[in-house]
Amino acid sequence: MTKNKNLVVSLLLVVMLVLAACSGGGNDKTEGTKKEANGKNPAADRGNEIVVGINSDPQSWDPIDTFLLDWSTVAISVFEGLVERDLDLELQPGLAESWEYLDDSTLEFKLRQGVVFHNGEPFNAEAVKFTFDRLLGEEGQKGPQYSNYTSIDSVEVKDEYTITMKLNSPDPVLLTKLAGYGAVIVPPGYVTEVSDEEFNDKPVGTGPFKMTGYKRDQEVVLEKNEDYWKEGLPKLDKVTFKIIPEASTRLAELQTGKIDIMKRVEVAQTKTVKDTNFLKLEEVGTPTVFSLRFDTANAPLDKKEVRQAINYAINKDEIIEEILGGYGIPISTYQSELSFGNNPDLKPYAYDPEKAKEMLKAAGVAEGTELDVFIPGNDGNFKEITQAVAFYLEEVGLKMNINSVDNTTLISDLIPNGKAGHMYRQGWGGWTLDFDNTAYLMYHEGEQWNPSFKDEKVEELLAAQRATVDQDERHKIFMELTTLLYDLAPEVNLYQAVDLYAVNERLENFQPPHEDRMRLEEVTVK
Repeated sequence: MTKNKNLVVSLLLVVMLVLAACSGGGNDKTEGTKKEANGKNPAADRGNEIVVGINSDPQSWDPIDTFLLDWSTVAISVFEGLVERDLDLELQPGLAESWEYLDDSTLEFKLRQGVVFHNGEPFNAEAVKFTFDRLLGEEGQKGPQYSNYTSIDSVEVKDEYTITMKLNSPDPVLLTKLAGYGAVIVPPGYVTEVSDEEFNDKPVGTGPFKMTGYKRDQEVVLEKNEDYWKEGLPKLDKVTFKIIPEASTRLAELQTGKIDIMKRVEVAQTKTVKDTNFLKLEEVGTPTVFSLRFDTANAPLDKKEVRQAINYAINKDEIIEEILGGYGIPISTYQSELSFGNNPDLKPYAYDPEKAKEMLKAAGVAEGTELDVFIPGNDGNFKEITQAVAFYLEEVGLKMNINSVDNTTLISDLIPNGKAGHMYRQGWGGWTLDFDNTAYLMYHEGEQWNPSFKDEKVEELLAAQRATVDQDERHKIFMELTTLLYDLAPEVNLYQAVDLYAVNERLENFQPPHEDRMRLEEVTVK
């Protein structure tokens, strides 16, 4: 075994032992907890409601203000769009019963009748027009959602339940985007009457549940929408989301029956879940990918050869197997295998530390050069990954300084403002299942989460794939784009995520979502 591998394996063993102790196992107190957990189901008497443990609060429930998957976990139950995507990722009619292209630049939607917002306002064509005028106007342009919908020139009312959407350019993934976050329909009267702060904290939609309580960074309370347009739904009377950043705390709350669903189970916790008789471990493949992205404005990462060398220095396969327990899929570019535009001919950078050393030397990078990396402090899996990466980089002469920060601060402040060091963790949902969404927002100059990367050929290809609805032509462009990005190496592509959920057996009809949007209207309890 090589010196490098000895170091990494030793690190992994130490970290896993520490996490195992935190997660349950190895002392009298833990054995007592486990014995108690394997007795009566502690949540059996909760009634027709459930409690869900989630890891983060998006801080605003206004759909034009966020692009965070944690928003969608909750808000999918509150808001709806013209188009929706089911748990199997298939597009379905939502608030629009049907749609058709009248010509290449005009899309007509027939709207569902008899739908009302949670505050009693009627859903109609005026509400749809108001929503898109707001999204595409001055207010929407301040947020991260706007760039997804710039192909829409205007939305016009044809009659009370018909709208026409005029396009200023072809958009091959428009319908998928309309099933996304920013295009959910909001009530004109309520949004106009209340302040931005009030709508952020007390959102109103047409979904199966109403938000009746919100304590920032603590909990979100949803109650059954008695006037929901889907007959017989939802089945539950109430859903409470508890914001619990630490995975060890979420697991403890699950074992004692205080929550019914735990999101973001960590690999070190899977055995505890499996060994508890009233819990089930659920896994699901996702379009989400994780990387350590480079801020290419910071030397020495402004050199492509240095970025490539770092890719060669890291053993991604070992990270997936040893840290993620196999719950991950290797990726060659920043997208999942579920994405249209994924290039199967590209293979992840091979693990070749000697080549990495040679490239760093040729690029003039001195041994001992320090790199600052920023990661969210509440992601235990990624803490382990980053520590392993630090050992890999030490073997080729680089020193990594790891900075743990609040996830919201990282995503909403440090990354957009170029203050996240040389490298930072980036998780991306790939929610459109089309590389356009990822590539444009990650590599187009001036986007919120692209503080510094720019390449003229990349800009040209990004524009070209948006200029046609011919999927064969788009595929050809994406093959060229992915090959170019692979060479430019704007990040270390680590893995496609497999999400883990722990679920109390009292729940029935719960299906873990591929892309964090937790559909709960069909869920029942024993």
